[in-house]
Amino acid sequence: MSTPSGKQPTGTGSAPQLPHHPSPTARTALAAQLRRRKSINHMVSEAADNAGHGKLRRSFGVLQLTMISVGATLGTGILVILGDAVPIAGPAIWLSFVLAGVTALLSAVSYAEMAGMVPVSGSSYSYSYATLGEGIAWVCGWCLVLEYAVSVAAVAVGSGQYVNQTLAVFGLALPDALAAGPAEGGAVNLPALATVVLAMVLLARGARESALANTVMVLIKIGILVFFAVVAFTAFNAGNFQPLLPMGAAGMSAAASMVFFSYIGFDAASTAGEEAVNPQRDLPRAILIAMFIVTAVYVLVAVAAIGVRPWQWFDGTEAALVQIVAELTGQRWVVLLFALAAVVAILSVVLTVLYGQTRILMSMGRDGLVPQLFARVSPRTGTPLAGTLVVGSVVALTAALIPLGQLAEATSIGTLFAFALVGAAVIYLRRTQPKAERTFRVPLYPLTPILGIAACLFLMLNLDWRTWAVFGIWMVIGAGIYLGYGRRHSRLGLLSEEQYASQQE
Repeated sequence: MSTPSGKQPTGTGSAPQLPHHPSPTARTALAAQLRRRKSINHMVSEAADNAGHGKLRRSFGVLQLTMISVGATLGTGILVILGDAVPIAGPAIWLSFVLAGVTALLSAVSYAEMAGMVPVSGSSYSYSYATLGEGIAWVCGWCLVLEYAVSVAAVAVGSGQYVNQTLAVFGLALPDALAAGPAEGGAVNLPALATVVLAMVLLARGARESALANTVMVLIKIGILVFFAVVAFTAFNAGNFQPLLPMGAAGMSAAASMVFFSYIGFDAASTAGEEAVNPQRDLPRAILIAMFIVTAVYVLVAVAAIGVRPWQWFDGTEAALVQIVAELTGQRWVVLLFALAAVVAILSVVLTVLYGQTRILMSMGRDGLVPQLFARVSPRTGTPLAGTLVVGSVVALTAALIPLGQLAEATSIGTLFAFALVGAAVIYLRRTQPKAERTFRVPLYPLTPILGIAACLFLMLNLDWRTWAVFGIWMVIGAGIYLGYGRRHSRLGLLSEEQYASQQE
């Protein structure tokens, strides 16, 4: 792999090969193993052959990478959880999106720097492994499993609302048993199940094909959101913004913690490091372009929505944007097209976030921390096919059986923790490798990554105690899996002290 300047990463040709199978005699002390780091050069060379499991195909340019991040992000908060967030913030919901967006941007610039330095598929998991050691990398990877898999399920759950809106145009509706999971009085959320299965099938066909499908879907959802804003501004009432903060600043901050869920996915491009044609150049660009597109659209739609309906109207309202379009236009065909496009938009989120999940698990499998099944790349499709089928099946069942509200906040806390670790990774590498080549540099260093870490911690503290309890349980489960499997199978942990020292050179 070449850098933008055409130079090969230094040291990649001589990096020692990690053992592929565990050896009982090569066990490293736990404390020492938790601190072990993978060198960036070794990560790059190891990714070249995926540790013998097959290579991914490089086919993504900056457009495809940007569309992956926009696809994974845009639509979730507006289309699915707006009705839950507006009653918390009131008319200041647009400020909640701004606050969440600024927090995400502070992390996004750190992601941009790290993606240019570590152009592999593991995203913040790999960044943590290169800087903070295996223990923190495992925690980060375990958080990403929560972030990606659960956010896919949470978004898919919301698709049922829009399917029913589509059917309502024809005077039809899904049977209650097929419209929601057991916790909501149904048997199975069939639209959520179908959405995840369809995304899984697209991903299994190949990365290039799924990227093309995603680009088309992203353009459709940007179009419907802009269309909504145009329609809403024809009936705009500025009086709906008075008072701006009926729930106070605390309500606005609490809503920001909730809608931060809608920014999850901007980092999806960083999971495509091994499928990008020029990752060092294009990954930073794609992440930042995607962030600006997503934030601008979110704020535009939030302002338009409050301008056309008082904030109290949103309390308990499902598929709010479709209802507003229906009431303002009175045209069934417009409602039908909008509802269908909303389903497409949700499918785009599910597709791209599920894509990121499989690539992160591929990196963890390559390192031996999860079963090797996830690291295998199909020579026919050039994708981690087996991992895609396993993850897709688990997520599909989760989406079919668990309601949205219990999923969204649990996702946010894991995401915020992972984002904070990326900021810490930037600071670490600036201190330890100040002269290393960087295709993008975080502006106003060290203030920006420090503010990013602080903002993530602030939003975490605003989450409900039950969310923290779920997060704590998730971490305990993760610790058990690491001690029971990951520690014994870690390829880095199996190196002798001499081999490890050589790998760090």
